[in-house]
Amino acid sequence: MIFIGSGSLLWRAVDFAAGAGHLVDLVVVPVGQELSAGNRRHPLLACADVNNDADRLANAATDGIVFSINNATILRDPILNKGFRVYNIHNGLLPRHRGLPEAAIAYAILNGDNAYGATLHEIDADVDTGAIIDAERFPITRADGFQDIMLEGLRACTLLFERNLEPIVANRTTPIPQPAEGSGYYGRESLHALRDLADHPDYSRATDLGIFSAYYPDLGERLAGTRTKR
Repeated sequence: MIFIGSGSLLWRAVDFAAGAGHLVDLVVVPVGQELSAGNRRHPLLACADVNNDADRLANAATDGIVFSINNATILRDPILNKGFRVYNIHNGLLPRHRGLPEAAIAYAILNGDNAYGATLHEIDADVDTGAIIDAERFPITRADGFQDIMLEGLRACTLLFERNLEPIVANRTTPIPQPAEGSGYYGRESLHALRDLADHPDYSRATDLGIFSAYYPDLGERLAGTRTKR
């Protein structure tokens, strides 16, 4: 199987799969993150856009399974047309929380959502619209801020992968098309629009990134000062 993504969430999944006895054909990370592999000996590819390396993936694949985990690159036709079974672990409940998790979490708080979670789904030609295989939900309380929900979302992502790895390998999943109703998309424009919501009573709770300020420095800089202007 092939893994595409970055960070500890990706490597936790790689280690789990390898520990379960599955062959890791290739791990694809962004350029500059080659050292994230540490002492692991799995084949590694660092690239700016994995879609340009679809043939490399096809040549490496032994079981046709591709996992996208904490992957910022939208997978396109070059990869989707190679006959792979491609799966994404999405930080957010689909279809309500499509898009960037940092935006989806902020708006989940601002919109008064009472639940968040993670979704395992097939990847199709659109963004976060593929058939759903499994989801892990948890409640959002008034005490939960951005950091709390992000941490719980990451834990839900790991749980989904570990719970569904063997069914995916055995091709024993039952994908369900996403419902048309209740869909929301939170992309970069949504992040830019956050500053305009500074008067919202839950703005501080939604935009205090906590320990994730270092992970989203551009967002933190964009929001700088807005919480003190209320």
